[in-house]
Amino acid sequence: MRIKFLKDFQPALFVSLKTYNKEKFLSDLMSGLIVGIVALPLAIAFGISSGVAPEKGIVTAIIAGFLISLLGGSNFQIGGPTGAFIVIVYGIVEKFGVSGLAIATVLAGIMLLAMGFMKLGTVIKFIPYPIVVGFTSGIALTIFSTQIKDIFGLSIDRVPSDFISKWQVYLSNFHTINGWAAAIGIISVVLIFLTPKMTRRIPGSLVAIVVMTVVVYFMRTQWGIEGIETIGDRFNIDNHLPAAEPIGFNLESIRLLFPSAFTIAMLGAIESLLSAMVADGATGDRHNSNMELVAQGVANIVTPFFGGIPATGAIARTMTNINNGGKTPVAGIIHAVVLLLILLFLGDLTRHIPMACLAGVLVVVAYNMSEWRIFVSLTKQSYSTLAILLTTFILTVVFDLTIAIEVGLLLAVFAFLKRMSESTQISVTTGKVDMSKELESHSDHYEDEVLTLPKGVEVYEINGPFFFGVANKFDELMREIANKPNIRIIRMRKVPFIDSTGLNNLETFCKNSRKEKITVILSGVNDYVRTKLHKSDIPVIIGEENICSNIHLAVQRANELTEQAKQDA
Repeated sequence: MRIKFLKDFQPALFVSLKTYNKEKFLSDLMSGLIVGIVALPLAIAFGISSGVAPEKGIVTAIIAGFLISLLGGSNFQIGGPTGAFIVIVYGIVEKFGVSGLAIATVLAGIMLLAMGFMKLGTVIKFIPYPIVVGFTSGIALTIFSTQIKDIFGLSIDRVPSDFISKWQVYLSNFHTINGWAAAIGIISVVLIFLTPKMTRRIPGSLVAIVVMTVVVYFMRTQWGIEGIETIGDRFNIDNHLPAAEPIGFNLESIRLLFPSAFTIAMLGAIESLLSAMVADGATGDRHNSNMELVAQGVANIVTPFFGGIPATGAIARTMTNINNGGKTPVAGIIHAVVLLLILLFLGDLTRHIPMACLAGVLVVVAYNMSEWRIFVSLTKQSYSTLAILLTTFILTVVFDLTIAIEVGLLLAVFAFLKRMSESTQISVTTGKVDMSKELESHSDHYEDEVLTLPKGVEVYEINGPFFFGVANKFDELMREIANKPNIRIIRMRKVPFIDSTGLNNLETFCKNSRKEKITVILSGVNDYVRTKLHKSDIPVIIGEENICSNIHLAVQRANELTEQAKQDA
């Protein structure tokens, strides 16, 4: 048992080190250097947009990135702050402060840890795709809306948090636009989009940050152009790795922040596993989803003690790692070390980065997150898919992600139950059962055969799962049938499983049939369903001899009971 546990929860790093060599190290070193440089502007941008100091984003990328690579279940995953968390984190900071964010992040880490150890990694992968696209596109639109002030340099003291009020304020203050800031923001976006056309080795966001920072520095120092806000104008940057500080937990704060923590945990789990799956598709590798959740949990428990924000697997940085030759989690560890060195020795330089340029970076992040082509294609599918997609999207934008995921999942469950109940059919047969082209288990006689049913015998066939939605349909069908036969044969050969509601309805049906002096015979019961039946009173009610493995035995039993009834009469 212990050996199996250790095998199931073995970090990918430990496995890869068994065959590690100099060639892999050189590949990891080069990739780690590039990814570390790429992660710097994104970490700063995500930190600022989340409502915390810019170095908090870097600290998160360092600590969480290191732990996720050290303990994760993927060879290529790069962890850190991501755009998906911006909306949630900003809302928590605004309502509960940085201390509240720390509590929510630790709680989310504990949830992720529990999900990993309970092996729920594979289950989370089955969250319906329209929900994922809906809330991802909703987050993208929300991120875009938060950057309008900085990218155009609008003079607004305080931007409202809700989407509609935010745009009302933007429109009423758009006359305060700063031309220099708008030019820098727009050029930054253009540079980011044009860079991949020239080289895919260097990310556009890094090019835009370097170029625009140099340009703005000379504009301010050499040409005397003021009014272009930089990070240093708004924040005092601490270029030291912070010491661990205690977090004040209490029952009241845990109660208030539990819903937000659950949202962080769910979003972190979904995004990290999606990122790992994308990496698997690009490399042909296979990740350990449960170990990945454990690593995400540990990272989110530890990082808040150093002032960090929520972290998860980052798809863009993970793909940068793959594209630059990363082979093992060592590349992710090197990326964290590179960020640490930048923070310690080059942290002061980040204060010259213009806010409009950072806003441009996040506008492109929002555009890439939006997946608008997939969004449009999903709208052309079924009405249920459209309803789930639009509901999740609108609720994410107008309200918050917690409500969006809850309602989206609820709609998805109802849509699934509707499809399942429609796929399960119940048919009634009297007189004869045509066995041609049927293959019944435990039967060698099925070709071109017709089974003649005795008078007063009816066959009801259930085709599909017998769960609570179908159980009601079965109950309604029985009520609609006016005639009362002597024997009812229930064919269950195509019933793969039966739930508690289906079992209860079947038991009630058998009891009512016995009161009406109608014998019930079950046919084609598989081993799983038979096990469930024996946990109920059905075998006692109808008799063990009336639970048959195939239709031939069921009809034979019906003939015996019919003959016996004639003799008794």
